[in-house]
Amino acid sequence: MTDISVTGWDDLHHQLFDGAWDQTLQRFRSRHVFRGVSDASYRLHTTLFRLGGSYERLERNLLRNFRKYAHRDAAAGDSIWNWLAVAQHHGLPTRLLDWTYSPHAALHFATAGVQRGTVDGAIWCVNYIEVHRLLPPPLHDLLLQEGSNVFTTDMLQVAAHSLAEFDQLGVQPFVLFFEPPSLDDRVVNQSALFSVMSSAHGVLDEWLEQHKSPVRKIIVPAELKWEIRDKLDELNITERVMFPGLDGLSAWLARYYGPRHAQPG
Repeated sequence: MTDISVTGWDDLHHQLFDGAWDQTLQRFRSRHVFRGVSDASYRLHTTLFRLGGSYERLERNLLRNFRKYAHRDAAAGDSIWNWLAVAQHHGLPTRLLDWTYSPHAALHFATAGVQRGTVDGAIWCVNYIEVHRLLPPPLHDLLLQEGSNVFTTDMLQVAAHSLAEFDQLGVQPFVLFFEPPSLDDRVVNQSALFSVMSSAHGVLDEWLEQHKSPVRKIIVPAELKWEIRDKLDELNITERVMFPGLDGLSAWLARYYGPRHAQPG
């Protein structure tokens, strides 16, 4: 894994869009997905992992009870993958990790917490095409059959009807990226997708390191966060857009009008 510390706005964008040119298509179509974090020391731990204890034993219970108590129309059909996407979207601890196709959306999450203005942020950049080359045959073949680069929940439902069945698709641990249904405007505006590993124990950054996957970690120095944050506001990349509704509006206004000196380090 390569850590790259940027020196300014221009350097940051050079790094974010590096490799976006697709020679085959003759278009600028990046093969990377992005994840922004406010603290560069954060690893790619899932919310399920962060529960601690015997968290892997809780996965089935958490999801079963979410499905039981959620509104019957919360997820389209009864696909485990739709339910998993809905659960992650609403804060249930799962083995999924949130990613985006949008470098600017990732940059929002790396700088939204300006109260952490003295801490370096980071953006993880992963080449999902290369990651998918390592998929077990049933999943790799499914991508080829569909002519797709990433999975949908419908495609995953064809491959596995449960997480237990999914985990058995490969001899070695694997990871893939899939797009959730357009659950609401937040998913659409964030250009969101998820990663999922074939084990509740999986830690993605360890897997990427082990497989020598092309991944970059762009370090956003603390001293650049306020400049980046202000310029993202001018680009309309704000809480109001990322989280449509009154909660996002309130968060944006509180940050936008809050005095910089009042933010604790």
